[in-house]
Amino acid sequence: MLKNSRRLSLLKLNKLYSLSQLTKIVHESKKRGQRVVLTNGCFDLIHAGHIRYLKESKRKGDILVVALNSDSSIRKLKGKGRPILNQKERVEILSSFYFVDYITFFKEKNVEKVLLSLKPDIHAKGSDYTKETVPEKETVKAYGGKIAITGGPKIRSTSQLIKKIVLGIKK
Repeated sequence: MLKNSRRLSLLKLNKLYSLSQLTKIVHESKKRGQRVVLTNGCFDLIHAGHIRYLKESKRKGDILVVALNSDSSIRKLKGKGRPILNQKERVEILSSFYFVDYITFFKEKNVEKVLLSLKPDIHAKGSDYTKETVPEKETVKAYGGKIAITGGPKIRSTSQLIKKIVLGIKK
């Protein structure tokens, strides 16, 4: 009994869907009048800034979709040695948050393909952006969506945390 119960709880935590599966889910949710928010990022080494960003993004709507950079995408963006946690581990962590409803991967440098497939009501970005500097702003504007900047002031980044860990180890 415990094995089945444990397996069931693990299944409930898996919120990962392909983009085509998620497109159908989001379409049905919007037909029911639910407001869909999409956010994206690497989410490598989760820290308090990530939590604030995700929680505030969820408060902007009914459903929060996280588009997660694939491992290959992160390597292109961040360079050698990244990601610290592989995509399977990052999905497991993000799936455990009650405020995250769905997760999908993207391998491109930006999230435009996901935005054009899902057409979320709101595209939420972290406070390291302004509404004017969001790379996908024209895409969101073209389909009638809105941009939201969430998470409060930028207090740290994963790259800064990695440097701090490395310097601490070298001392």
